[in-house]
Amino acid sequence: MAQPPILSLEGMALQQGGKWLFGGPDHDPLDLHIGPRDRIALIGRNGVGKTTLFRMIDGRVETDSGMRKTKPGMRIVLLEQDPDLTGHATLMDWALAGDHAPQEHEVEAIAGQLGIDMSRETKGASGGEKRRAAIARALAQDPDLLLMDEPTNHLDLGAIDWLESWLDRYRGAFLVISHDRTFLKRLTRSTLWLDRGNLRRKEVGFGGYEAWEEQVYAEEARAAEKLDAKLKLEAHWLERGVTARRKRNQGRLEKLWQMRAQRASMISAAGTAKLKLATEEDFKSKSVIVAQDIAKSYGERAIIRPFSLRIQRGDRIGIVGANGAGKTTLLKMLTGELEPDSGTVEIAKTLTGVMIDQQRQLLTADKTVRQVLAEGGDWIDVRGNRKHVQAYLKDFLFDPKIVDMKVGVLSGGERSRLLLAREFAKASNLLVLDEPTNDLDLETLDLLQEVIADYEGTVLIVSHDRDFLDRTVTITLGLDGTGKVDVVAGGYEDWETKRRQPVAGKARAEKAPDKPAPPPPPPKSTKLSYKDQRDYELLPSRIEELETAIAKGEEILSDPGLYTADPQKFANISKGIENARSEKDAAEERWLALAELVEG
Repeated sequence: MAQPPILSLEGMALQQGGKWLFGGPDHDPLDLHIGPRDRIALIGRNGVGKTTLFRMIDGRVETDSGMRKTKPGMRIVLLEQDPDLTGHATLMDWALAGDHAPQEHEVEAIAGQLGIDMSRETKGASGGEKRRAAIARALAQDPDLLLMDEPTNHLDLGAIDWLESWLDRYRGAFLVISHDRTFLKRLTRSTLWLDRGNLRRKEVGFGGYEAWEEQVYAEEARAAEKLDAKLKLEAHWLERGVTARRKRNQGRLEKLWQMRAQRASMISAAGTAKLKLATEEDFKSKSVIVAQDIAKSYGERAIIRPFSLRIQRGDRIGIVGANGAGKTTLLKMLTGELEPDSGTVEIAKTLTGVMIDQQRQLLTADKTVRQVLAEGGDWIDVRGNRKHVQAYLKDFLFDPKIVDMKVGVLSGGERSRLLLAREFAKASNLLVLDEPTNDLDLETLDLLQEVIADYEGTVLIVSHDRDFLDRTVTITLGLDGTGKVDVVAGGYEDWETKRRQPVAGKARAEKAPDKPAPPPPPPKSTKLSYKDQRDYELLPSRIEELETAIAKGEEILSDPGLYTADPQKFANISKGIENARSEKDAAEERWLALAELVEG
């Protein structure tokens, strides 16, 4: 028999900034019931109100209507994404402040396991140190209900593994907002999906979320056929932004496996590149960064032991390891920002890099989105191609109507996405991403993977996001903290598999784990017909023309008085947009199919 809930929200409605976030005339009232052992993933785009819902659950936000009920004596603890440590000298001072402060020895016990010194001054603490201190403070309170907002941000892989183990043993209930797919798949049993003001629930863990999401969008698309043109357009845009993109990404994943197989044939067990299918001169001509026996030490500690690597055009390099293992040091040496103590790094003179490190403060709050992207104009140069700024915004999952909004009103995740849009527009052939997944929602991560897959240059990624690395990189550089750098063809899981294998000289009785299935062999190349070749060359410009036409049409439709003043014009423009979208979708699918033949 099901146990009674420990917390219920019934008939909730909340208005913020003149807009109904939940309930009101546009949405159903919000209802939520949480059981004593629930493990729930809370999913939704940046800006839909996930953090606000957490604050409604713990009672910090008063709603306009509805009722909040809790089990007597229940303790709710919120692990915030960016806790305010102002006014506290040390991390321990902050942890012990408040009405329901934990015992100091409880905080110390958890902090010791997380490897954080709670006597550290708050003023100089790093993001990772603040995050570990916040986790120690939250867990030490022994909550009945734990609310976690991006708990793995700023954590290294060891700390994430520890937190997963703790939560697996935890006897209470938790809700978690996270972009870390691996974390969510391992721990959650139910999913809450906050979408356009409505809260849906399904008793499946995050592993079943994507199939559920596609089912819901498909049902909405069918229902929209019976509605007016404007609603059909909105439903089509939502469905297209998820299902169609995911379909295209399957082809990109197949291409990634082929690239990994090709690079695996060039990497020896010692981590140096060797030649298989090309001449030495051809191999060298494609190299953009050549590191030969590079090493770095700080004092007596070896950060990077002698290490060699050739990075070729188009490589996607992931760098992983614990905090302090030397990831940033290695990245800086490979890009020429830091000189190695010994060895050499040769960088191609034609290499032009763009660094994206999630510094949202670089976006001026009082500037508009249009000013950030297009210097106040209507058009933006995207790696040498001219594109309408509103069409470009849609490429990055923004509503085109935000083009004249101030950056300051955007959520943290939306600012991160805007920064990505601005930086990806720049012409470059080297992309350096330092923890790019922080503050991004799952759909934006899908988009980021797509953009990286289509990027024609070389990519260097430092990340703790295991699933993200598995979906994007061709080579993983794994640092174990001793100065050794493992070079593995593939992603994070491939590196983990190598680490689990017994090394030579250990007991033969130890059985190595099964190796993952090899990637599928690359398809045989196919020669295009004359018509196919012309479509392959001309479709990109046609797709751009259609995007511009759609953006102009939607700009006209955004006038709230148009339908009343001229319903026939509204209908004609809506029909034109619908036709343009259909043609654009067909053109994209046709071009992607041809591209697979060409690149095969």
